Amino acid sequence: MSTHVGAVARRTRTISHRDIELFTEISGDRNPIHYDQDLAAQSRFGRVVVQGGVTSGLLNAVVAEDLPGPGSVFLEVSWRFLAPVGPGDEITAEVTVTGVREDKPITTLATSITNQDGVVVLDGTAVVWRDPVVADAVSTPAS
Repeated sequence: MSTHVGAVARRTRTISHRDIELFTEISGDRNPIHYDQDLAAQSRFGRVVVQGGVTSGLLNAVVAEDLPGPGSVFLEVSWRFLAPVGPGDEITAEVTVTGVREDKPITTLATSITNQDGVVVLDGTAVVWRDPVVADAVSTPAS
């Protein structure tokens, strides 16, 4: 995919209870809002919600796999979590290129995630650096 201002990439996935378990294994985040259905039902969310890292993690996949692509790492992110995401929700992460540096492999992105009802659950921006060695290796077929 070409990295130019206006380029867009997106990915969609359905969130599961297993996502909560896997993220807990990685992070140690055992907040009851993620596990205790009775307590979570009494919260302002009214249900179990996934950790923010599960939600924002879909942006990692879009950036690393699609746009700008392999070799990309976040330099800076500014994300606002606007609505909860829970098991069973289908979320779509989208990135739009808003700036490309001419002197370095750095791209600025508008980022958002929406749920199956079109509600924006996360929005913000990201600045990404793409390693030229990795980018060249994946764009050049092996001989």
